[in-house]
Amino acid sequence: MPCELCAPSAFPELYRDDRLTVVLVTSEPDYPGFCRVIWHDHVREMTDLSPSDRAHLMDWVWRVEAALRTELSPDKINLASLGNVVPHLHWHVIARFAGDAHFPAPIWAARQRDGHVPPTDGLVRRLRRHLTA
Repeated sequence: MPCELCAPSAFPELYRDDRLTVVLVTSEPDYPGFCRVIWHDHVREMTDLSPSDRAHLMDWVWRVEAALRTELSPDKINLASLGNVVPHLHWHVIARFAGDAHFPAPIWAARQRDGHVPPTDGLVRRLRRHLTA
């Protein structure tokens, strides 16, 4: 079965280098600040990477977190590296709001309410500006 993270992403690309890509996951309208940091090589775990590659990947996870905090002022940022469904190393960086549909539970839990998130006009452009500066 092909790996969906090895294929080109349908989501807006915010940053790319020779080792990783950052995308904004636009298929989750309740979570407009949902990004993925995807390692290019098909590996399963952080310990499959060299120490310098691990540092590079985590540096980009933190850069994405900082950009989301600046642009959306969320109540919380969730960081997750699961890979149970897609065993290709990637991190979820998700801006969370007290009024979102699942807060304070994870976004994959049962929906608790109709959610409310702040407007995100121009978010792709604004995040790209932060991540490529």
